[in-house]
Amino acid sequence: MAGSTHTVTNQAPPLVGHDVFAGDRALTAAVERHLAPELREEALAELSGLGRSCGSLQAQEWGEQANTNPPVLRTHDRHGHRVDEVDFHPAWHRLLGKGVAAGLTAAWTRPGGHVRRAAGFLMWTQVEAGNCCPLSMTHAAVPALRADPDLAAEWEPRLTSRVYDRGLRPARLKAGALLGMGMTEKQGGSDVRANTTSARPLAEDGTYELTGHKWFCSAPMSDGFLVLARAPGGLTCFLVPRVLADGTRNVFLIQRLKDKLGNRSNASAEVEFDGTWARRVGEEGRGVPTIIDMVAATRVDCVLGSAGLMRQAVAQAVHHCGYREAFGAKLADQPLMRNVLADLAVESEAATTLALRLAAAQDAAGDGDERERALLRLAVPAAKYWVTKRCAPVVVEAAECLGGNGYVEESGMPRLVRESPLNSIWEGAGNVQALDVLRALGREPLAMDAYLTEVGLARGADHRLDAAIRGLLTELADLADAEGRARRLVERLALVLQGSLLVRYAPPEVADAFCAARLGGDGGAAFGTLPPTLDLASVVERARPGT
Repeated sequence: MAGSTHTVTNQAPPLVGHDVFAGDRALTAAVERHLAPELREEALAELSGLGRSCGSLQAQEWGEQANTNPPVLRTHDRHGHRVDEVDFHPAWHRLLGKGVAAGLTAAWTRPGGHVRRAAGFLMWTQVEAGNCCPLSMTHAAVPALRADPDLAAEWEPRLTSRVYDRGLRPARLKAGALLGMGMTEKQGGSDVRANTTSARPLAEDGTYELTGHKWFCSAPMSDGFLVLARAPGGLTCFLVPRVLADGTRNVFLIQRLKDKLGNRSNASAEVEFDGTWARRVGEEGRGVPTIIDMVAATRVDCVLGSAGLMRQAVAQAVHHCGYREAFGAKLADQPLMRNVLADLAVESEAATTLALRLAAAQDAAGDGDERERALLRLAVPAAKYWVTKRCAPVVVEAAECLGGNGYVEESGMPRLVRESPLNSIWEGAGNVQALDVLRALGREPLAMDAYLTEVGLARGADHRLDAAIRGLLTELADLADAEGRARRLVERLALVLQGSLLVRYAPPEVADAFCAARLGGDGGAAFGTLPPTLDLASVVERARPGT
């Protein structure tokens, strides 16, 4: 029996057994806002069910187990035969199966599908971010495959299936399939035009033999992979199945798994192609245009993933500080901590609101709205640049709110900290996004028009936002030699867009805090420097995870 010195007091209970969706006011409001009235009842019920799963003890245990037991590469079987398989902990398969069943690869199959999926993806990231990688790639592969209608007709039903059918078998025999990607190479990284993997045409039309390597190939146990290689006509997109139609294994040599900072439950591999069979997707020489919508979809998922990590970190911090006492009062009730929590909550809500707006634009663009498509061309790289960069400082500050408890693995905060830089690096790091914004500004005037129309909807509602829009217009007036100031410009584009959305949709206390600190200059470089005259208690209460 424990002695009296071991009586545990003044500790927050675990944040478990709650509805992650219903308890996230910014997320629920965004879903209700962006879905048509006839879709809301079904969607809210479905998302609340997933939210309860996300907040359950079982899902949290699966996430911890998958992270603690990373995948293991088996290049050969016990007889010396090359097998190139990766073994995952059972918790990984449970998580992935739940994500597929929740429709996180099925956005393309129903009205409002991107908004519904975005909310689910944002929540599921909070359970364990690693399994979201194959979910994201499978989802994003659909628009690329549509460059070949026959290929899309064959693969799209499998990719959008709600059945997780694990195991390496011919895809035609499976109830559901997952796709990975292999784009980057050692010598090129984000510069995919430097790729050297070669594609030699075979006798059958549209089929090729690949030779080369890929430096990063995530989820190597997927059923197929979209890759870039050099065909006679130039850089081209290909589909590489893991198992051929006759049941034999394709040549897919996994050389090693990456030992990563975070995202440890997910396998990221270096792979070699040596006479690997592939099927062309789109026309020869059109590889980059073929994958452009796929890249945009994965970048939106980077925004969603970062928003999810921020939300989980802030929820844990607010929850902890609502129970923990120091110096005679709850931490959340003390002015300085309240300022920190409110500042973090504002950043989290701004990220969520922007991420769901991008998802709504995806739905509208899919229905043929060219203005929304143009908005995505500029808003996606700007949001990818800014939101993913804000993730790490938010998560680190939130961990500090737990004090020493937040530095201990059992709290879950170190896992969030390790994960927090990932989305800023994957799918094109900061400079890549900034340069992409400059290309959009220079080549696609409709994108700027759509952006200004969007932020203009809030004009006149807040003087600090109006001033920020005027300042942005001044910066945009002369784009000569803009590359050296591209990061500054993209940051302003993202902040003005976030400010416009919050002024229109968020409670006044949230919009006021954002505009004061992010647009009006009335805030410092660290979190917890909001003007103390604001209604910070209401901001913190809004961020409190509900039950």
